Amino acid sequence: MISTFLAEHPWTIWMVLAGMVVVGSFAASWLDSRRRLTRVLLAASLLLVVALTLLPDDREVTTGCQIAWSLPTFSGPESLANITLFIPFALLAAVAWRRPWLAGLAGVGLSMGIETAQALLPSIGRSCDSQDIIANSIGAALGAVLAAIGMSSRIRRSAQIRTNRA
Repeated sequence: MISTFLAEHPWTIWMVLAGMVVVGSFAASWLDSRRRLTRVLLAASLLLVVALTLLPDDREVTTGCQIAWSLPTFSGPESLANITLFIPFALLAAVAWRRPWLAGLAGVGLSMGIETAQALLPSIGRSCDSQDIIANSIGAALGAVLAAIGMSSRIRRSAQIRTNRA
């Protein structure tokens, strides 16, 4: 369903990705002082990732895993969708945990776990692909970087406010 929509409207994923890049650091800065909300949104983003990658699909998988350790071509919307899917998870994890590098690594680990589950459970109709791990990891890294930028800008603003009050 989502793949069909993206195939028919490939510009939408570009718009969503650009929006995340533009808004991401501002969102991280705003969420930095809202820990409870950040944790709720992190749980929701994790559920969304799991639902979109592990819920059964009605197709039959016969090829097994595709392994090609090169950068994705980004020619179709699926690679960009994989990047976009992991940006919110990593950004929210980075803000919640206050460790962007750990959030980036968690995104990579989550992606590897998902692809492993897809490989071990062919009955769910999902195919594992090393290109997905690379695209998901790019998204996780981007989310972590956006969070680091947002959190550091908030720290600088807070320091300036304290300096101006003194």
